[in-house]
Amino acid sequence: MGISTNTTTYGDISPRTAGRVVARLLERGQHLMVTERFGQVDPQPKNKTKTVKYRRYNSFPRAIQPLAEGVPPTGNKLTYVDITATLEQYGDAYPLTDVVADTHEDPILQQMTDLAGECAAETVETIRINVLKAGSTVFYAGGAAGRTTVSSPPTRGDFKKIYRFFKKNKAREISQVISASAKISTEPVDAAYFVMGHTDLNADFKAMPGFVPAINYADSTKALPGEIGKIDEFRIILTAMFEPWEAAATSATGTDYLSSGSAPASAAAPDVYPLIVVAKDAYGIVPLQGFNSITPSVVNPKPSSGDPLGQKGWVGWKTYQTAVILNQSWIARLECCATANPE
Repeated sequence: MGISTNTTTYGDISPRTAGRVVARLLERGQHLMVTERFGQVDPQPKNKTKTVKYRRYNSFPRAIQPLAEGVPPTGNKLTYVDITATLEQYGDAYPLTDVVADTHEDPILQQMTDLAGECAAETVETIRINVLKAGSTVFYAGGAAGRTTVSSPPTRGDFKKIYRFFKKNKAREISQVISASAKISTEPVDAAYFVMGHTDLNADFKAMPGFVPAINYADSTKALPGEIGKIDEFRIILTAMFEPWEAAATSATGTDYLSSGSAPASAAAPDVYPLIVVAKDAYGIVPLQGFNSITPSVVNPKPSSGDPLGQKGWVGWKTYQTAVILNQSWIARLECCATANPE
């Protein structure tokens, strides 16, 4: 019976034959997941359609004309906009042999289970980020005309423009976020618009006039995970999950900004980073039932019709997910550069 070439075997992870074996394995670095905190979480029940529909009713026009005596108004018809999203299934599986499970000195099955959970979380976060990055409301740092000409880190003036845009379109500040718990619940926060972006921009925000570090908040314990501070009406959350478009500013070559993730030794096209700025109810995230709605599966090596000696087991996960922008006027993308050598 053949074994998949992607199966974890003893040859892949040989025992440590030299030196003292440390019982406690080293921790892996894990990215911070943030998109779930600021979206509408609307789980889809099982045994329903894969399509999710949101409906928004449009405001009535202002009645600024005086009424004529004895003449009733003609009235205005109720109108609405439907926004739909379709759940898609994602997942992966990681086979291993019985020899590894039975004899290896490390708890390989537990390690594979942890890695599978990490992969599932980062997969879901990436799916959501890709939806948010595709929004139609775009600002370019420093007043650039487009992505290829961006040659500036984010500025205070950029956020003043976004604030003006949000207020014109009745975008409300966020005062409740999804709590980091096993159940869908909210927790209050100081009202603000929230900015999500990459940790490479940390120094550029801290160098911005008017920036207030989170440690200087009246109550710094109320800062959210990943929150570095605020600028005017905007609170800043950074995580390495918001990856840039590498070397995308092709008309703005120079050595001042990161290119392909590092400081360029010579003139090179800067990377362009997305900053996602959100107001209340800007987007929705839809798992299939439950809060995280990721189904893990662990099958220990055991005899079956296709594996009579029980030589192979599996660790895997699957999920149904979708995300959707609910109002393009309540979410904005600011495209900018990251300073290569901040002082």
